[in-house]
Amino acid sequence: MERSIAGRIAEYVDKAGGRTFYVGGFVRDRLLGIDNKDVDIEVHGIEPEALYEILESVGEPLTYGKSFGVFALKGEDIDIAMPRRERATGTGHRDFEVQVDPYIGTEAAAWRRDFTVNSIMEDVLSGEITDHYGGRRDLDEGVIRHIDPDTFVEDPLRVLRGAQFAARFGFVIAPGTMELCRGIDLSALSRERVEEELKKALLKADKPSVFFEALREMDQLDVWFPELKQTIGLEQDPVFHPEGDVWTHTMEVIDRAAAFRDRVSDPYSFMLLALTHDLGKIVTTEVKNGRIHAYEHEEKGMPLVRDFIGRLTDEKDVRNYVFNMVPLHMRPNVLAYSKPVLKSTNRMFDSADAPEDLIWFAEADKPVVSGTDAFSGDREFLTERLKAYEETMAKPHVMGRDLIDAGLEPGEDFGEILAYAHKLRLAGIEKESALKQTLTYARKIRKSKRANGL
Repeated sequence: MERSIAGRIAEYVDKAGGRTFYVGGFVRDRLLGIDNKDVDIEVHGIEPEALYEILESVGEPLTYGKSFGVFALKGEDIDIAMPRRERATGTGHRDFEVQVDPYIGTEAAAWRRDFTVNSIMEDVLSGEITDHYGGRRDLDEGVIRHIDPDTFVEDPLRVLRGAQFAARFGFVIAPGTMELCRGIDLSALSRERVEEELKKALLKADKPSVFFEALREMDQLDVWFPELKQTIGLEQDPVFHPEGDVWTHTMEVIDRAAAFRDRVSDPYSFMLLALTHDLGKIVTTEVKNGRIHAYEHEEKGMPLVRDFIGRLTDEKDVRNYVFNMVPLHMRPNVLAYSKPVLKSTNRMFDSADAPEDLIWFAEADKPVVSGTDAFSGDREFLTERLKAYEETMAKPHVMGRDLIDAGLEPGEDFGEILAYAHKLRLAGIEKESALKQTLTYARKIRKSKRANGL
């Protein structure tokens, strides 16, 4: 549908003496055989006012500032722009002076883009490809390459975009582009723009590790990902982690986690869990009796996790998910190894915001163990236990009204009493027996409080 709308616009523009091109990521992805529903077109050779009138004949135009020459159509996934000149006025991503110039020509219009693979243009009506900067060659060779060294460094977001494109498309970043990225200051970027590129890397790349490995090679982890940088060279017990340091392990985990994104409740939060799960090793790693340990890293690392996530997103649901799941991340594989009674796995799943996600994370975090089966994971066992937990939670259980109907007066300790009843529920105690035990517990604690004058 979007292409037909673009075609209708292009026909009107052609009659008015202009020309319309598909541009940017839409052309790049089409040439790569990747579906992209977000259509971008650029209109040359007519004035902004004339374009606006054309858009009115096609739909309801939305204007992002006529002076910038950027439009959209209500209800359609299409962005319409006019050629423009840009001049940097500061160090931020938005610090540019923009001047619309419908007659600038395709070469100058494509010159302002970041990478050659994003500079390819396709005539909407004829399908003719215009490629002034070798974008098709770089697509074929799998290279991310800047267009102009002077203008490239004016936009710091391009550092993250380059790393993100390398991860999504499995491309390499050209040495000259990599060198330019090393010297760019990222501190003026907004959290929102950084998160946008991070999301694309975590959610669209088969190997999200490429994004972070590229930033590491550029020496660009300090501003936005300093905790990850601290995991470089942080050694682990080689018995359980023959792959090497915490950085290497984390990169392997996020790549394995990417394979489960379509199975979890919240893919973005799940990938952030994979990215941050072992940050606690930064503050807990030590050598005891010749072995490397990171005891309680899942709990003691939470301040680092909170700083990391808080720096990148203000999405409440995302933060809650990660803060809940990181402290639990060790338990599935530990319990899968020890095969405890049902109560233990019930408690684990009950503590998790996303119980099934915890199993998929355990699969991603499954350590490569040398010479032992310890903590090697058992998804079948965990899946069976999750089913048992769900069956337990579906059974009748003690509720507040049950206690009141049995003669227990509500009070300040009612929450504590209900928590006790919940423990019995997780232990698989049938409702009738659990009610009796809970009432006995309630009378006991109230008697004790009266005896102590509370």
